[in-house]
Amino acid sequence: MSGLVTFGETMGLVSSLDIGPLRHASRLGLGVAGSESNVAIGVRRLGRPAAWMGRVGDDELGRLVLARLRGEDVDVGAATVDPEAPTGLMLKAARTAGTVRVTYYRAGSAGSRLAPGHLDEARIRAADVLHLTGITAALSASARAAVFAAAETARGAGVPVAVDPNHRAALWKAGEAAPVLRDLAARADVVIAGAAEARLLVDAQEPSQAAEAIHRAWGCDAIVTLGADGATAVLDGTAHRVPAVPVAVVDPVGAGDGFCAGYLAALLEGAGAAERLRMAAAVGAFAVTTRGDWEGLPDRAEFDRLTDGGDAVTR
Repeated sequence: MSGLVTFGETMGLVSSLDIGPLRHASRLGLGVAGSESNVAIGVRRLGRPAAWMGRVGDDELGRLVLARLRGEDVDVGAATVDPEAPTGLMLKAARTAGTVRVTYYRAGSAGSRLAPGHLDEARIRAADVLHLTGITAALSASARAAVFAAAETARGAGVPVAVDPNHRAALWKAGEAAPVLRDLAARADVVIAGAAEARLLVDAQEPSQAAEAIHRAWGCDAIVTLGADGATAVLDGTAHRVPAVPVAVVDPVGAGDGFCAGYLAALLEGAGAAERLRMAAAVGAFAVTTRGDWEGLPDRAEFDRLTDGGDAVTR
């Protein structure tokens, strides 16, 4: 399997369709969400192959996860079903028009029971890029071992490794996460981190300095995302800055995954540094324009039309 390979926990997602506390919601939506699968969907929509490995429960949510990913043409042939643990669950509600609250129910889930033996090493060795996040490393000791085993398998086969620290305070404290994320960054060819996550990796407060410090520490390409201020990066040893694409934000969750998807899709196409950042910023912007973690990610025709200033109405 060439293209992108990734793995992690994808959960069932229950979202309030109303604004306000979840307990007052009268309308709920059912979907799926997971950082790594979001990236896989984004890369696949942009025309590059993508495979997701993970574990789901033998339950309706697990079947929903696999069906949705298959529906997006993501390869789930190496995903496995855990007959003894449930699929994790995520609740999401817009507390106000501009803020979203996310709650996880994933302790003891099928995804948290992922272990090195569940990985398809042949797929990893055949990949063009392996994408990993710190979320999976936070789920359990066995999932963490799987992340590092995958990184070593890729490195042994000469496959580039892209790492998004994706720190989740609900899963582990910063002091516990930082040394693990540094060890993971040391195995990366590309690190894409938010500003706060970059400070877990290196002792630098200013984002451009953090990108430079990450590059110096591990010799990798380093990108620090800045939300509405775009991103700063050191790619191929050269500093870059890309502005954000201004959009009306409907749901801020998933912007980082969209950025990663755009960057990695461009990397898979062999694009230069400036184009990789341009695509990353644009896809990250697309992601926040609709409800859902991945539903707003563009296909390639949409991306090309809308970023080239196409007509507002397509007839």
